[in-house]
Amino acid sequence: MSIVTSEPVPRPGILDIAAYVPGKEHAPGVARVFKLSSNETPLGPSPKAIEAFRHGAEHLELYPDGQALALREAIASVHGLNVANIMCGNGSDELLGLLCHVYLGQGDEAIITEHGFLVYKIQIMGAGAAPVEVKEKDCAVDVDAILAAVTEKTKMVFIANPGNPTGTYVPVADIRRLHAGLPKHVILVLDAAYAEYVRRNDYEAGLELVSSNRNVVMTRTFSKVYGLAALRIGWMYGPAGILDALNRVRGPFNMNAPAIAAGAAAIRDQAFVEKAVEHNTLWLDKLTHAFQAIGLKVTPSVTNFILIHFPDVDGKRAPEADAFLTSRGYILRAVKGYGFPNALRMTVGSEEANRGVIEALGEFMGRSA
Repeated sequence: MSIVTSEPVPRPGILDIAAYVPGKEHAPGVARVFKLSSNETPLGPSPKAIEAFRHGAEHLELYPDGQALALREAIASVHGLNVANIMCGNGSDELLGLLCHVYLGQGDEAIITEHGFLVYKIQIMGAGAAPVEVKEKDCAVDVDAILAAVTEKTKMVFIANPGNPTGTYVPVADIRRLHAGLPKHVILVLDAAYAEYVRRNDYEAGLELVSSNRNVVMTRTFSKVYGLAALRIGWMYGPAGILDALNRVRGPFNMNAPAIAAGAAAIRDQAFVEKAVEHNTLWLDKLTHAFQAIGLKVTPSVTNFILIHFPDVDGKRAPEADAFLTSRGYILRAVKGYGFPNALRMTVGSEEANRGVIEALGEFMGRSA
């Protein structure tokens, strides 16, 4: 017997999902604000990407290429990949959502890690499946804990590598060990949003693992090092079978034409990317040492952000530090929702912004760097 209600009702489980809350952007009453809460690059996009975007906006009356071929060809050229194994989307979030929509359902489980990207849990629950959260070890993914959590209901495993908000990474040997321990029908999702920043010999984004297996996909984004966050451009590299399934439900024009043009120009301008990475590498080291010098703990990061831990002392905890910094125009990311109630995540910003945060936190802690 059906139940009649006075208004439309979402299917069971939807209202149990906690909506994603982005980092704050404003500091009321402050004349100048440095937004360091969303891991945006301080160098902005390549001038070539801006030029391509403007040219792409000249014919807004036309539908975009539904296959985003120019962008896929540019990605394939830069990374040495097969165009047919690349799918582009409206941010990598769309692609993660498609994976869950196509491969998860009621009664299925998907494994996420303790401090993993919150969107994973949202998309899993949105598909009607159950997220299974496993603990991390020292702010890093614990491969053994993930393998121990696999059951006959497991259909997918999500790994942010590097992790957000921790900034840590999983060495390629451990990623391969994880994959080897998974059943063949379980999809391993490697979210490599910050791969371009990593400078470690034992790191791989996942391209080789995808190329040699049928149950691994890798997602990437243009929102970070390429400076195109406003355009929402993501891409996935995956096996033919998985991409074929996703393409059957993907929106026919899921990317806009200016974004396709700007993305293709951005990824081909690797000299500009290298400038962004060099700036980040320099300041990642400087910020880490400066914060440690004033008595703060920093989780070692390979990304364009730093997780700063505050002492468990009245008046010196993360919420007080957040308010203090905001009052001076420096907006960092509170990460209580990620399991770090006494930490803030700071994006590596411009030299002016970085020096300002160092000075402000030194004042907050009552010490100078």
